[in-house]
Amino acid sequence: MKTIKVAAAVITRGGEIFATQRGYGDFKGGWEFPGGKVEAGETSRQALRREIQEELGAEIRVGGYITTAEYDYPGFHLSMDCFWCTLCSGEMVLREHEAARWLTGDLLDSVDWLPADRGVAKLLRRDWLGGVDRDRTEESR
Repeated sequence: MKTIKVAAAVITRGGEIFATQRGYGDFKGGWEFPGGKVEAGETSRQALRREIQEELGAEIRVGGYITTAEYDYPGFHLSMDCFWCTLCSGEMVLREHEAARWLTGDLLDSVDWLPADRGVAKLLRRDWLGGVDRDRTEESR
């Protein structure tokens, strides 16, 4: 089975996390953490900065590594590196997404997450408000 490597941004603002709703493709309408494919020769962190600039027109600071979500979709395996992120500059503009919401920890279940993102949301519900160090970095990812 083909593996697709992606990176996802868990963008935080105060006590909220940014979620986006896909506006295209087989998974249109599903909610996800924004990000995208890691291209040849780039790290997950580099891909994340590039993808957020392309998809949302904003610059982010990539902080600590959260997890790598692994999920088998029909026809491909997704490997998704997830990182804590904050906005540095720019007003987020939805260029590829149908909608977006800022969610508090208790509202993470209020959207219909895509399967791979569902596991990340579950982890965040458990750990996010528990003092996880969002600034810890692992530059190798």
